[in-house]
Amino acid sequence: MASLPSVPVSGNIKLDQEFRKHPTSSISSEKSGIANVSYQKSQTITSLDGSSEPRFPDFREALVMIREGSNKVDSSYYVPLLQECIERNSDSNAQAVHGHIIKTGSHQDLFVTTFLVNVYAKCRIIEDARKVFDKLPKRNVVSWTALMTGYVHNSRPELAIRVFLEMLEAGAYPTNYTLGIALNASSTLYLIELGKQLHAYSIKYQIDFDTSIGNNLCSLYSKCGNLESAFKAFNKIKEKNVISWTSAISACGDNGNASKGLAFFTEMLSEATEPNDYTLTSALSLCCTMQSLGAGIQIHSLVIKLGYELNLPVRNAIMYLYLKCGMINEARKLFNGMGDMSLITWNAMIAGHAQLIDLAEDDLSAYRSGTEALNIFLKLNRSGVKPDLFTYSSILTICSSLVALDQGEQVHAQSIKSGFVSDIVVATALVNMYNKCGSIEKASKAFIEMSTRTLISWTSMIAGFAQHGRTQQALQLFEDMRIAGVRPNQVTFVSVLSACSYAGMVNEALGYFESMKKDYRIKPVMDHYACLIDMYVRLGRLDEAFGLVKKMDFEPNEFIWSTLVAGCRRHGHIDRGVYAAEQLLKLKPKDTEAYVMLLDMYISAERLKDVSRVRKIMKEEKLGELEEWSWISIKDKVHSFKPNDKSHPQSEEIQKYVDSLIDQVKSLGYKPIESLELTDEDEETTLFSSTSFHSEKLAIAFGLLNTPNAAPIRVIKNISMCRDCHSFVKFVSLLTSREITIRDSKRLHKFLNGKCSCGDFGALF
Repeated sequence: MASLPSVPVSGNIKLDQEFRKHPTSSISSEKSGIANVSYQKSQTITSLDGSSEPRFPDFREALVMIREGSNKVDSSYYVPLLQECIERNSDSNAQAVHGHIIKTGSHQDLFVTTFLVNVYAKCRIIEDARKVFDKLPKRNVVSWTALMTGYVHNSRPELAIRVFLEMLEAGAYPTNYTLGIALNASSTLYLIELGKQLHAYSIKYQIDFDTSIGNNLCSLYSKCGNLESAFKAFNKIKEKNVISWTSAISACGDNGNASKGLAFFTEMLSEATEPNDYTLTSALSLCCTMQSLGAGIQIHSLVIKLGYELNLPVRNAIMYLYLKCGMINEARKLFNGMGDMSLITWNAMIAGHAQLIDLAEDDLSAYRSGTEALNIFLKLNRSGVKPDLFTYSSILTICSSLVALDQGEQVHAQSIKSGFVSDIVVATALVNMYNKCGSIEKASKAFIEMSTRTLISWTSMIAGFAQHGRTQQALQLFEDMRIAGVRPNQVTFVSVLSACSYAGMVNEALGYFESMKKDYRIKPVMDHYACLIDMYVRLGRLDEAFGLVKKMDFEPNEFIWSTLVAGCRRHGHIDRGVYAAEQLLKLKPKDTEAYVMLLDMYISAERLKDVSRVRKIMKEEKLGELEEWSWISIKDKVHSFKPNDKSHPQSEEIQKYVDSLIDQVKSLGYKPIESLELTDEDEETTLFSSTSFHSEKLAIAFGLLNTPNAAPIRVIKNISMCRDCHSFVKFVSLLTSREITIRDSKRLHKFLNGKCSCGDFGALF
């Protein structure tokens, strides 16, 4: 992006105060028609002794006189005094002045009483504003506009529209300010048809170029998704102010045209219009959407130049941009440098780390980002700031990614105590967290306790049953959802087909697949075909699996080829397995795990020339050893392991315990699956390791040694489990009567009493 135009900065930056109080959708000072009126104070005041002095009593002195019931207060002082009540947001003092106005008979003064409507509206006692309005001796467009403004500023736009219609019925004609307020209320309520009528009115009377009207039209059309009309309204404005530009920039962000929004921002600067904090926040949000770090850094520099570096919303936006672009250290500096942090700041930091989990280059980095997010949540609780539904939703999502059930249960308890557990967003996040952490019973309980359910919550629970191999419960819940009148979507059918795949229910799966297309008009996507292919592969019906691959309208993805590789090896179709592995390698030409899968197939087929050829390619591509890691969290401390790891303080004890476990489970029927250990002839480097001390075995042994007898074991692994480790863990779960959950790069494995939730089809090597 080209450099941003420079903006002349004076010593004292003056922003439109009304705009600072309200978001871009709110009425600015230009729209109220009253807020900009200047009231000149009287040059004399009648004192208690009857003499006149050329001085003003201060605010407190005047209130004392009024509260004492003095009738010697000049009526010309009421409006300045009421203005002071607005600035101090003092409704009690405004009521005292109101009482004195009635006592002196000044309530017959239309100017004073109309201003009183404005005062009560600004002090957020809108009911009193309405009472004063109803008793006005006469109403003009200013009084109608004042009451409408009050309703909009007090989040009652529907009443503002009602007053507007009353005004029209009374025969009063709206001004440009009145239309601006009516448009704002229409925008808030998404009343597009009413907005169009008001737009037509402004065109008829040739005032659509007015700044107030144009700004609100831009906001209205933006909220209703009509970006082209929003641009037209913006371009019509003759005198564009900072609110005009901010409305256009925000419109682009709200309607998925971030690049156009940044172009508007650059144009605004080139026209020497100085941005305010809302403009800067909107522009930084666009940079987040585009992940345009260069533009974001330039805007950060402009923020410092304009003196907004201490503005909390602006700092939050900069921090979130840096997080989303992976500049964690810069984001942390901003975070740590904030003295007074709002909940938005905490939420931005937590949500940013949640995104880092998805953007991480490897699982270990993702785990560290998630752990840091949990630490931030802990600091938030210690700070005294109360979490909201967005906090709980984000942190529960992070617990899901980390398989951090203990922390998730603590968050669940906190959400119950705070009352947020009844919120549909938090409740759905809870169901998802328990599902992904392998606790299907608690997920089901959380789902049953939900007061209302959305499509997302139904789908999440169906997916949970499917992932845990509970096909009948998944399909029954799907039928319950349809009876409840909830229409399934693409994701719902993926979960249903996955459940059928696990149980090998071919006819049922094909029936649901056809129903999805015909009854719900849902076009099949890759994931639907992947479920059907997985089903055929599990049953050994490889002809049908490969036939389905040919029928698809798109090229198979990594998951499909990996499934075919595993199935071909399991059912002895080596040639087809080699073909599938080669196709996988085309999709991931630099992926060590894909090469190892291909090598495994060649070794199984005893095609040693191909083994040498692939190893040569790996050497040329500088692909070294397959990086394997597993980690386990105990008492909020993460312990990570790699194969044959001897760096851990308990390494000797752990390896002896693994040997002991192997000897014990052999008596239960465990047979080690020998894996050929390949080494490079020239450099003697290992391409993949012996299975004896694979990382998950070490992590599980460590967990068994350091947790109570009945405690479940939860491990995360960065690559897929091998067949030997999968078999080993099954027997260990039977031997120890422990529930062992392993999340590898492909799926969740829940081992209990010698069985795995994947149906023994989750190991690739």
